[in-house]
Amino acid sequence: MNDIYTARTAYLSLGSNLGERRENLRAAIRMLEDRASCIITVVSSLYETKPVGLVEQPDFLNAVIAVKTTLSPADLLERCMKTEETLGRQRTIRWGPRVIDIDILLYEDVSMETENLIIPHPRMAERAFVLIPLAEIAPDVQIGDGMTAFEAAGRISSDGVVRVQDESWSKI
Repeated sequence: MNDIYTARTAYLSLGSNLGERRENLRAAIRMLEDRASCIITVVSSLYETKPVGLVEQPDFLNAVIAVKTTLSPADLLERCMKTEETLGRQRTIRWGPRVIDIDILLYEDVSMETENLIIPHPRMAERAFVLIPLAEIAPDVQIGDGMTAFEAAGRISSDGVVRVQDESWSKI
């Protein structure tokens, strides 16, 4: 249920390291969008990245998207989780392999913490696989601590984060 009526900008990170990774990301983007309450406005390039945490797993493909949404943060989280579930996400191992992972990074200038959702994302500033694609599509967005995405991306090591050249991806 929508509890706000003005469209707000949110940034979501997407990652996949199981199955057809590129297709998993495309499917998630299609499922997240519905013209009434959530419109994808910008999609970053694809990045191939090394796993964080449990390293004995395949590399990830990652991207960040910007959406205009009338969904509340809680409803947007519900849509993200439903999309993950539909695509076969199983939450068995923290930081383990996954068909799809979708995180809300930012939601306008909202700062909130509930049992299920923290905005801005609490580990965003530590993750090159999030900051680099976010800085690509929204370099001036404030991520917290008075830093822009561009500034934060410049302060973190980009080792293990490789931009994937893919003409078909840019046509999403």
